[in-house]
Amino acid sequence: MKKQVSLTFMLAGILFTTCLLLANILAVKIISIGPWAAPAGVLVFPIAYILNDVIAEVWGYRKARLIIWSGFAMNFLAVILFGTAIALPAASFWSGQKAFATIIGTTPRILLASLTAYLAGSFLNAYVLSRMKVRAGGRHFPVRAIVSTLFGESADSLLFITIAFAGLFSVRNILLMVITQALLKTVYEIIVLPLTTWVVKRIKQLEETDVFDTGISYSPFRINEM
Repeated sequence: MKKQVSLTFMLAGILFTTCLLLANILAVKIISIGPWAAPAGVLVFPIAYILNDVIAEVWGYRKARLIIWSGFAMNFLAVILFGTAIALPAASFWSGQKAFATIIGTTPRILLASLTAYLAGSFLNAYVLSRMKVRAGGRHFPVRAIVSTLFGESADSLLFITIAFAGLFSVRNILLMVITQALLKTVYEIIVLPLTTWVVKRIKQLEETDVFDTGISYSPFRINEM
């Protein structure tokens, strides 16, 4: 019997991956938010965590695992294509090579930081939400969404900033950046939580599904278990 996914699930996965790709491009610019500075990717990256919550809540951890790895694969593909485009010789009449490389290029250290942080944060977010759902009997989604995001975003920010900037900034500045980014992203989720809760409720009604992850493997590498 062939495995099938719904149109809603497919669209959620596409939007999740799109948010990841946009976040990596937007992150090139550093913006000011009051007294704080943060990569512009903070405008869209939290949406990926919200979608992670929606997918894990409605379809379960196994489907979230599939989407997380799909997003990783598409990001890796984008990096390869971006690097290829930068390496190819520019047309003689085109003068935007330097700006182009600055915007979509990346260093091996930043790439390692980004991909490692993404995987750890995304899987932790889905794991915490899933386990809390089983224990709570499906109740208290808003609380579970906030707690899982706080865990996931904290891990993401800690790994990315530490790997990317250790030795370049002081420990104090690194910790301050980690805390600031994790809190900003979590506050983002809290602000849109009413919308997230409504979306989850509507999708459950539309899909007629509400998966509880009992007796499953939480290993990130069991991709074949959908």
